[in-house]
Amino acid sequence: MAKTKTAFFCRNCGAEAAKWIGKCPACGEWNTYVEEVVEKGGASGVGKGTWRNHTDKPQPVSLTDISVQVQPRLHTQDAELNRVLGGGIVPGSLVLIAGEPGIGKSTLLLQTAVHLPQETILYVSGEESEQQIKMRADRLGISNDRCFLFTETIVEQILNAVKTVSPTLLIIDSIQTLQSNDIQATAGSISQIRECAGILQRFAKESGISVFLIGHITKDGSIAGPKLLEHIVDAVLHFEGDQHHSYRLLRTFKNRFGSTAEIGIYEMKQEGLRQVSNPSELLISQHDTELSGISIAATMEGQRPLLIETQALVSRAVYGTPQRSTTGFDLRRLHMLLAVLDKRCGFKLGDKDAFINIAGGLKVEDPAIDLSVIASLLSSYEDIPLPPRTCFSGEVGLSGEVRSVTRIEQRLAEAEKLGFRKIFVSSHFKGIPKNSTLEIIQVSTVRDLYDKVFS
Repeated sequence: MAKTKTAFFCRNCGAEAAKWIGKCPACGEWNTYVEEVVEKGGASGVGKGTWRNHTDKPQPVSLTDISVQVQPRLHTQDAELNRVLGGGIVPGSLVLIAGEPGIGKSTLLLQTAVHLPQETILYVSGEESEQQIKMRADRLGISNDRCFLFTETIVEQILNAVKTVSPTLLIIDSIQTLQSNDIQATAGSISQIRECAGILQRFAKESGISVFLIGHITKDGSIAGPKLLEHIVDAVLHFEGDQHHSYRLLRTFKNRFGSTAEIGIYEMKQEGLRQVSNPSELLISQHDTELSGISIAATMEGQRPLLIETQALVSRAVYGTPQRSTTGFDLRRLHMLLAVLDKRCGFKLGDKDAFINIAGGLKVEDPAIDLSVIASLLSSYEDIPLPPRTCFSGEVGLSGEVRSVTRIEQRLAEAEKLGFRKIFVSSHFKGIPKNSTLEIIQVSTVRDLYDKVFS
């Protein structure tokens, strides 16, 4: 009987060692090595070459001798998913979608599978039964007789089912539930995730069938499993959003077949996820009366321009120590902007509470929102509403200067499309478009902004 072999694996990067190590030599993390049972040796090995189209061993080939046959992408009815993937699903690609529990990962892929009536889809679930998936489909009001359900966690059995169904797209929900007969470890362990992902990668490349993997995330927001999982797959998509808001963002962290700067925006409703083609109109609140502390920022999320509402509240500190709180905005950035207002403009905000909220539950990292945050803070401080149909786009530096931002033409076009009349930008912006209905007001410093808005 073969002797059982154990090895130690790093939970962070997946590095293997023969004994326990306090500090991982690969990633430098401490106390991340765990012991797992590993069985090396001959395997029946479904997925270890059985899908290979050639029998000879591969040989080195000159780069000039390689002929590339461009295969058409599989275009889904989900325009947001097509945009994030770079124009559609590439045949033979391996895509990982991760996100918080209940955010809508399974719903997104089930909708995608059902809305491909001309293709055969195999949806494999290791977490739900066929009845549970059918109940979700009925709740969403979707159905497709070419979408097959299969509840299995053994990867070899899944590939055997693939031979029977011959699908165009294989969906695995989720990679943490799979296990291989070649590895004697529990499902979800580092060795199982690495082995199953490797088998599915070889299967996708050799068969030309696209594979979507649903992945879990840890409590700190990173994808569960070894970092090697993200290196194996062709694309890593992160589905994020606030549980208390209906909007969901599908971000690209890695894409071998397209740009990583694209995002998809959805709205979670009772009948499922709805694509949001023009999110700016939904993210801007409609107020019957003019209110202080509210401004509109022209930002960029990937390649898509967005106009979002920035809300600020500046009030007297009641409990002695001033409070600083942000929602959807970097708290350290707020501290810097408050220091700029104090040092460069003379606004004494050290004894004031300051709160910033990005409407809609979005998390914005674009530095172009700085000018809008400054305008909201000053509006709340003076208790004077900002001019209507006015937006802001500019980065604020430590010396109080307003710096120009990228893709300003796209921001101007989005503001003009939504009926805005004025936009405040940096004075360093020179490419003012012709025949624009927008009044472009250029400011050089934060003090200059205050004089032009509140004078």
